[in-house]
Amino acid sequence: MVEEEKNLRVVRCGGSELNFRRAVFSADSKYIFCVSGDFIKVYSTATEECVHILQGHRQLVTGIQLNPNNHLQLYSCSFDGTIKLWDYIDGILIKTFIVGRKLHALFTLACAEDSVFVIINKEKPDIFQLVSLKLPRSSSQEIEAKELSFVLDYINQSPKCIAFGNEGQYVAAVRDFYLSVYFFKKKTTSRFTLSSSRNKKHAKNNFTCVACHPKEDCIATGHKDGKIRLWRNFDDEKKYTYTCLHWHHDLVMDLAFSVTGSSLLSGGRESVLVEWREATEKNKEFLPRLGAAIVHISVSPAGDLFCTSHSDNKIIIIHRNLEASAVIQGLVKDSNIFTGLMIDPRTKALVLNGKPGHLQFYSLQSDKQLYNLDIIQQEYINDYGLIQIELTKAAFGCYGSWLATVEQRQEKETELELQMKLWMYNKKTQGFVLNTKINMPHEDHITDLCFCNAEKSENPTLVTASRDGHFKVWILTDDSDIYRKAVGWTCDFVGSYHKYQATNCCFSEDGSLLAVSFEEIVTIWDSETWELKCTFCQRAGKIRHLCFGRLTCSRYLLGATENGILCCWNLLSCALEWSAKLSVRVMEPDPNSENVAAVSQSPVGSDLFVFKPSEPRPLYIQKNISREEVQWGVFVPRDVPESFTSEAYQWLNRSQFYFLTKSQSLLTFSTTSPEEKLTPTSKQLLAEESLPTTPFYFILGKHRQQQQDEKLNKALENELVQLPLTENIPAISELLQTPAHVLPSASFLCSMFVNSLLLSTKTESAEEVPDDADMEEEKESDDSDEENNFTEEVQDTNTTDLGEDIIHQLSKSEEKELRKLRKVDYSWIAAL
Repeated sequence: MVEEEKNLRVVRCGGSELNFRRAVFSADSKYIFCVSGDFIKVYSTATEECVHILQGHRQLVTGIQLNPNNHLQLYSCSFDGTIKLWDYIDGILIKTFIVGRKLHALFTLACAEDSVFVIINKEKPDIFQLVSLKLPRSSSQEIEAKELSFVLDYINQSPKCIAFGNEGQYVAAVRDFYLSVYFFKKKTTSRFTLSSSRNKKHAKNNFTCVACHPKEDCIATGHKDGKIRLWRNFDDEKKYTYTCLHWHHDLVMDLAFSVTGSSLLSGGRESVLVEWREATEKNKEFLPRLGAAIVHISVSPAGDLFCTSHSDNKIIIIHRNLEASAVIQGLVKDSNIFTGLMIDPRTKALVLNGKPGHLQFYSLQSDKQLYNLDIIQQEYINDYGLIQIELTKAAFGCYGSWLATVEQRQEKETELELQMKLWMYNKKTQGFVLNTKINMPHEDHITDLCFCNAEKSENPTLVTASRDGHFKVWILTDDSDIYRKAVGWTCDFVGSYHKYQATNCCFSEDGSLLAVSFEEIVTIWDSETWELKCTFCQRAGKIRHLCFGRLTCSRYLLGATENGILCCWNLLSCALEWSAKLSVRVMEPDPNSENVAAVSQSPVGSDLFVFKPSEPRPLYIQKNISREEVQWGVFVPRDVPESFTSEAYQWLNRSQFYFLTKSQSLLTFSTTSPEEKLTPTSKQLLAEESLPTTPFYFILGKHRQQQQDEKLNKALENELVQLPLTENIPAISELLQTPAHVLPSASFLCSMFVNSLLLSTKTESAEEVPDDADMEEEKESDDSDEENNFTEEVQDTNTTDLGEDIIHQLSKSEEKELRKLRKVDYSWIAAL
């Protein structure tokens, strides 16, 4: 346990971008690889399960490619200046090549032995080069690779702007209005230029992506105006030609040829995958309504699957006939997380803003999105400059039975559209159903909302605070009529304090008190009579966060101000207990203990302080948990409590703390690696899917299973104590597999069944003795008295080992009678 506590560290727990680079298929199309922050994730294309997490890079992974000389291996490059070679079947790191340069992309060619191509940075930050890197051969696990050969200059850092064509004879690169083609044999470069933006007619001629035909001299380029150009005869700068294909109304985000080159795939902001058959304008097919803009397109080496990566952090696997077969959905990175981080009390899922107008329910254990809840229920129009309806607030209540959401749209200062919705959990549909819709619950923006989640609370209660200077109490009432029985929400009380803006609200643990902050003043209200009990005024700025203590610290109230003061008030004495100078950006109470986590912002990064309200001395301090600003945090109750013995780490025993940074990286404190979090069933998929379900599979699979059983039996024979295996025991298989109406009496099978469960001195069971050996058994029964005495001595020693247990074995005649009984054909009974 001490070793685990020493390894406590901040780890990236998921939610990383799956769409940062093109996904890569395995050679047999059974697995798909995608970069995810510092890791490479291996997914099954059939089950969508993550079967491996390849971890070893210290910074962002920027490129992955299959090893062209061994399709069971994978190359990866990173900003940490290394290239790593992986065995993705077993998830093992084979070799690390230390380059010492920041690597932005990686390319491999079958014709380039022991070499890869990478994009590196020149002296100036915006100038990039494509270089060839020789990977030296060595038996050591870490090797320095410094031999670089220049290929192309002044290129774009995105790997979508580089493509190798016609089995590696040339490489094409695009940037701005330039297309460069480098021929490896001739070692010459051809450059082609389109009209620049100075001409209004060609204002959007910018190149956005490039793809090369796998077998012909043809280059396809995508452009900002939505056009696709097909370049031919580009080996001569004077005789080159190009034709245009145009369907996209906005920029072409990626292009990819099929394996045979018979069709070209394109995608963009329309969320439609377009397949241009034979690269002609007339012959094209569409796969529409993919949900979000297509960022990347990949093609499997076998040619049977396509893959699209989308702007909402989603990967869709598509069959050759343009039918979507699987969806791998990561954490959706919305532009603004207005709702903050919440935990669904029922599923323990992380809940926050998802795609526009939706709440996403995200599993932290599997790093996978469970489902989306459409809150706004309107079609989203993707258009720049359009003022959209935004989901700004959400809160769970009554242990997940109710969900409150607030949505708003404001085109002008005087035109505010505000709507609050109350959702009820339906056990039959296992989802939330809209119960009450309230238009304009306040006259100004709602700043906070909270439910009363006390155990003794009889009637569900919701409180909303607003800039209009009021807080409102909403209760659930009977809304039945002659047609149906129903319940609905209505306003029960409206409170204010000297026309100040209400900024925060929260209930005490037992629900008896309500705290509402009005700018710099905190007010305490009785939840039964809604009378104002007392006020706390700390002239240190507006209250930014407000929360009650829990359990033994329930008499304390915490408040963090915008001016960097953390205050703790004692509700019994109605006085300030203590205060500290701390610029708190996140303050979250642990629902399972008295601990409170506060994240402050410093010039270096974000710092974490864990404390109990009863004393100002922190229990745990972790400096620089993130270089970025931490915007949100939440405690997630553990299913199985930890057992940290150190006092500094005991705050992690019952709950785990997650926090979200400004760049929407989801981080936590952990002692286990992401690979250890994978379920055994996910890992077993690798072995199970390696054999196709053909007639040969059933023969080969059983043969391998027998080999494994033999190895297991041999290993067990070598052990000092042999434990009985319940698998492949004849007595058990007879009981479970033989039809009940043909089984002999229970008294006949009982002795054999009990005997099979006991430790036996013989390695062979009755099932393993062939029928031809009946005569030999009769001979063995007439053996000398010495052998019989020997067997009796062995039985005696086993009996003493087992204590009072007595071993009863079937006689030879009983076993022979049982085998005869098995051979009898009882199929005639089925015809009766």
